[in-house]
Amino acid sequence: MRGADTALLIIDVINDLDFPGGEHVLPWASRMVERLAPFAARMRKAGVPVIYVNDNFNHWRSNFRDVYRHCTRAGSRGRGIVRALRPHATDYFVLKPKHSAFFATSLVPLLEHLGTKKLLMAGIATNLCVFFSAHDAHMLEYDITVLSDCCCAESDTDHDLALDQLQRFLGVRVCRADEVKRKGRFRRPAHPSKGSGRL
Repeated sequence: MRGADTALLIIDVINDLDFPGGEHVLPWASRMVERLAPFAARMRKAGVPVIYVNDNFNHWRSNFRDVYRHCTRAGSRGRGIVRALRPHATDYFVLKPKHSAFFATSLVPLLEHLGTKKLLMAGIATNLCVFFSAHDAHMLEYDITVLSDCCCAESDTDHDLALDQLQRFLGVRVCRADEVKRKGRFRRPAHPSKGSGRL
């Protein structure tokens, strides 16, 4: 939807969780889905573009459908998460080769096309791909909100430390999904300290 000043970035949720520590992410990701799936549905209904930015897992000949099939194969640890967060036909998708959603991808031209100035960010993992993406978005001078209950990591410590760093040093707004007003305005959490909005 062109002319929307806000977009929702959903980072690396199309994920088989087949990496060291992935077993620790799984329970947090399962809880994340309970918040993120309805929030994404609300954004779609409000006309906010939903953009999936996802790792290509070094499958350089793959496209987004290939990645989805790979992550929903039988035996995939993340299969249930991926199915619950399956993109809709109206969503956008961008494949990335590294941690950041912005590095060597077409995301910036897409955001420029959409007229986006404000980013809502969610996904896996808070302290890695979400963190790196928020850092680059800050460098590009986007207004950033990270949804604390729509992100997850291997542990509370990893999750909370990343959010604290984003708040303290980048001025990123951190809030829960239910603190995002329907018309795209935001309320700051009453106590934006460690653990605010944790799953």
